[in-house]
Amino acid sequence: MTSLRRGQITPLVLASASPRRRDLLAATGYEFTIDSAEIDESTAHNETPTAQVGRLAMAKAEAVAARHPQSLILAADTLVAIKETIYGKPRDLKAAKEILLALSGQTHEVRTCYCLKNQAQNISLARTFLSEVTFRPLNELEIDLYLAKGESLDKAGAYAIQGYGLSLIQTVRGSLTNVMGLPLLEVAQDLAYFLTKD
Repeated sequence: MTSLRRGQITPLVLASASPRRRDLLAATGYEFTIDSAEIDESTAHNETPTAQVGRLAMAKAEAVAARHPQSLILAADTLVAIKETIYGKPRDLKAAKEILLALSGQTHEVRTCYCLKNQAQNISLARTFLSEVTFRPLNELEIDLYLAKGESLDKAGAYAIQGYGLSLIQTVRGSLTNVMGLPLLEVAQDLAYFLTKD
């Protein structure tokens, strides 16, 4: 990351169409626009969860930075994993049910990597954070009732902790907003450095 003068990078662009990330970023008080990145989010061969989440966050940031070279781009990616097994966004309700059955009664890791990028000033910063989430044991009826709520298909791990998915959770260790898709404390601290006027 190159040196820079504080407060000289504007505006802020969120490289995500996620309503959760939009709402979380809005909580920082900064004004921003949205320009989502359309990239291939499939797992590369033998890619670890940490490597994948970092690669995808950076790819999103680079795609949007090319369209907004003067702006500060915030991109992020979140994934769910047990050991090296990655549970991404399910393709349908059958896949969502399989994921929730695998997570039932287990502790899984939620990784979010966020990237801040400004092409004009050659700034590129990426940070990855990990939270541990333990599901309570679930039976098939509970899973089917949850799937009927319609939260699963666009969520890594097939659940939304900020919605009805909270009822599936026994404990969370680490940042709750990280599980939601953006570690808000750390993001706010970095934005304060780059965007706050002296």
